[in-house]
Amino acid sequence: MCAIAGILSINGKQALGEDLICMLKTMEHRGPDGSRICLDGKLVTGDLETTDLPFANIGLGHNLLSIVGTEVSQPLVKHGLVLVANAEIYNYRELKNFYDECYFTDSDCEVILTLVNKYYKNSLVDAVNTTIKELDGDYAFAISNGKELVVVRDELGVKPVYYATDHKRDLFAFASERKALWKLGIKDVNVLKPGEMILNNKTISKPQTKKKTMPIPNVRDGNESFPQYGSNYYKNLLKKVLIDSVKKRVVGLDRVGIIFSGGLDSSILAKLSKDLEVETFLYTVGTENSSDMKYAKQVANSLDLPLKSKIVALDDIKHYTGLVLNAIEEYNVMKIGVGMPSYIASELASQDGIRVMLSGQGADEIFAGYQRYTQFYQEYGEKTTEYLEADVSNLYHVNLQRDDAVTMANSVELRVPYLDSKVVNVGLNIPMKYKLGHDPDDLRKCILRRLALDLEVPMEAVLRPKKAAQYGSGIHRLLVKKVLKDGSYKAQFES
Repeated sequence: MCAIAGILSINGKQALGEDLICMLKTMEHRGPDGSRICLDGKLVTGDLETTDLPFANIGLGHNLLSIVGTEVSQPLVKHGLVLVANAEIYNYRELKNFYDECYFTDSDCEVILTLVNKYYKNSLVDAVNTTIKELDGDYAFAISNGKELVVVRDELGVKPVYYATDHKRDLFAFASERKALWKLGIKDVNVLKPGEMILNNKTISKPQTKKKTMPIPNVRDGNESFPQYGSNYYKNLLKKVLIDSVKKRVVGLDRVGIIFSGGLDSSILAKLSKDLEVETFLYTVGTENSSDMKYAKQVANSLDLPLKSKIVALDDIKHYTGLVLNAIEEYNVMKIGVGMPSYIASELASQDGIRVMLSGQGADEIFAGYQRYTQFYQEYGEKTTEYLEADVSNLYHVNLQRDDAVTMANSVELRVPYLDSKVVNVGLNIPMKYKLGHDPDDLRKCILRRLALDLEVPMEAVLRPKKAAQYGSGIHRLLVKKVLKDGSYKAQFES
């Protein structure tokens, strides 16, 4: 949706405006439709390049990525509170209807500001904690009362936020990307973990974090949660919450893109999006003879959906390696290989004017798509759910930050229906025996395949074995053997 940034002066007012503008420029790709800043509760109007900027204790800034016509520029200022949010709040209309408050915009983010104000008595942290319990969505936001600054991230970590303290300048800063903090000369940058909250005001020199545990069910026995129900019950319940999840992520959109491999997870999303009568476009990236290319063409044809594909060769991979590295902000061979197909797919979508894409991220961790889960299941039985829980908890730094970075580099917002809170909770409550077969060679994610059959997803996708993105696209082999072998990209990045 956007980029957010903020700076807090720990000891007295400073010239924060220029640094804040610099941070926003660094993240312009995340929000090319306008930038705005607020200094000590006052919005800066006019041209940010020429306006005189006063000294301030707290500065907040925002870059806008406009998805639909009613998008509203931030920061939002109301009742002495200032908010910047990178968020999609899917139940904001229900919250607005339930709480009969005065709203000035149709922005989903305004409901955050309104609820914090409603619950704000003596503690801004308490008000934020109460507010986020009511939110259904993905978010990273910061809110200030003029004296304190609270920064918070959603419980699965779908939306990124990084923070750091510059002890030489007595500054605390946060941003949607690390490079915005590096631009200020701050090298030691931290990631705000899912569910964590930072309270920082000028009387303390170090951020104080308050961690909230992720509300994942404590499932240790397949008979523990719904003992009277069998596989059909779980399949039908999963069907309901997954359809709802996709529906609320495409509502209001005329068109949506799918990062598409022709596999089970993305094919289910494509079928549901089409069934919801949203104009749906599929995007596939891979080498000429890759399995993703083969299956994507077959499944797209069966679904009668338009497919835009890009066949990549060695020169293409060399070209995109630097771009992906710049986006993900770390030298990690696996992340480069996985991130490259999504980077190129979102680039293609952006060229077509698409601002929102869906991804199957999270399905493998929730429904046991990886080979290692079969091994765990043979040894630990239903306790294998513990490993799934741990992997879902770690998705933010393994996958989500990478995927957000490579798509937002092309001004495309990525939405992840499988990581809806209800889908996660239902999925992790499904006994392992309905996810995995007893034979190590059996197809995994069994219950998701049964659901796909109910949805009339093409059989090619239903029966396709799991193949990781970097291997299905064919990119990883060329990347490792031909592109990264000499170490030049690593040396260039680390310099």
